[in-house]
Amino acid sequence: MEKRLMELMKENKAYEIRSELLAMNIVDIAHILEEVDKHNLVRLFRILPKDMAAGVFSYFSPEVQQHIVEAITDNEIKTIIDELFLDDAVDFIEEMPANVVKKVIKNTDENLRKQINQFLNYPEDSSGTIMTIEYVDLKKEMSVKEAIDHIKKTGIDKETINNCYVIDPNRKLEGVISIRKLILSDESNFVEDIFTKDVISVKTIDDQEFAAQLFKKYDLMSMPVVDNENRLVGIITVDDIVDIIEKENTEDIQKMAAMEPSDEEYLKSGVFKLAKHRIIWLLVLMISATLTGNIIKKYDDVLQSIVILASFIPMLMDTGGNAGSQSSSLIIRGLALGEIRIKDALKVLWKELRVSIVVGSTLAFVNFLRIYYLEKVDFKIAITVCITTLLTVVLAKVVGGLLPIGAKALKMDPAIMASPLITTIVDTFALVIYFSIATLLLDLGA
Repeated sequence: MEKRLMELMKENKAYEIRSELLAMNIVDIAHILEEVDKHNLVRLFRILPKDMAAGVFSYFSPEVQQHIVEAITDNEIKTIIDELFLDDAVDFIEEMPANVVKKVIKNTDENLRKQINQFLNYPEDSSGTIMTIEYVDLKKEMSVKEAIDHIKKTGIDKETINNCYVIDPNRKLEGVISIRKLILSDESNFVEDIFTKDVISVKTIDDQEFAAQLFKKYDLMSMPVVDNENRLVGIITVDDIVDIIEKENTEDIQKMAAMEPSDEEYLKSGVFKLAKHRIIWLLVLMISATLTGNIIKKYDDVLQSIVILASFIPMLMDTGGNAGSQSSSLIIRGLALGEIRIKDALKVLWKELRVSIVVGSTLAFVNFLRIYYLEKVDFKIAITVCITTLLTVVLAKVVGGLLPIGAKALKMDPAIMASPLITTIVDTFALVIYFSIATLLLDLGA
């Protein structure tokens, strides 16, 4: 399609280009236009009808949005901002540098400017920053016919009409009613007789992640946002929640890999920026790993007495790290989905303790068969390695299960207590256990 558009551009066939684009979905148009060179990008964008151009603009990356704003006229900017849903306009402005924001704000009317500034004043990552004010509100005194007529009159400019929100004269939220229920009800009925009073809502200052959990729990398509006095100020739609879930998952994955979170795409990030996001945690983990080196030095006499002990160190450390990572991954996921809470710490401890005994015993038994019968290692050394395996797995799974909960209790992101950090902690204790048991069973002096 991109090649076809370029051919039409060379032949200056604007009408044919417009026809081709009109037949496409705005998301696909945005994807195609992002692949063309910047000069042709602006030319193609200007061919789009005004209402479609705003929709396509909302799906562009921040870099492309910035280029377009810098390349088009003030009147064109005003048209785009006026056509954008308010939440999309706020998202766009938040990503732009100061000079672009100044140019955009200059070309918005005073009322819209006030609304944008109000959104920008909400705390970062709060529900208020992702809501939209384009919703349908109804009065409970309306008949079904009046409500439907009101939706027909005002719904064209709303982000969704699937759910309509019932408010009193002071804009306090009283309930919700679906467009489906309205259409299927008798026109002579009143809204107050058929709307649902038990409505799930969030406050403007509630965390976005909390809102996402409510969407998942109650299978919502949209949700009202209220202020401290329960006045309706906006709604969150499921498309915004999908973006939040993707963002939160990306952050968790990056933290679990011991990196600073970043919203930038990998291929669009600079080398030094990528290095900066990784190097801090790597330095912390590298320095903390010197503990294991110091422990090995402390038990140098033990290693010199029976050199074969050193050959089992990598296996023990890897097993402990892997066991801890399994537990921490499950607990971090459970905390993120609300399946596990801080008060469940003792339940997690008891379950991980039992699991670790089963897993550790199995690994220790297989290890004994391999070491003693296949590798013909001395019985006491085999027993030392196997007891250490069992205790290391138990320790790793308990630590891996409890550390994320501890982080949550301290209001930290549980994802930081993931594989790299837990591996470092478990490695240290695994070596202490190993050499202590070796000293005890093999009658060696430390």
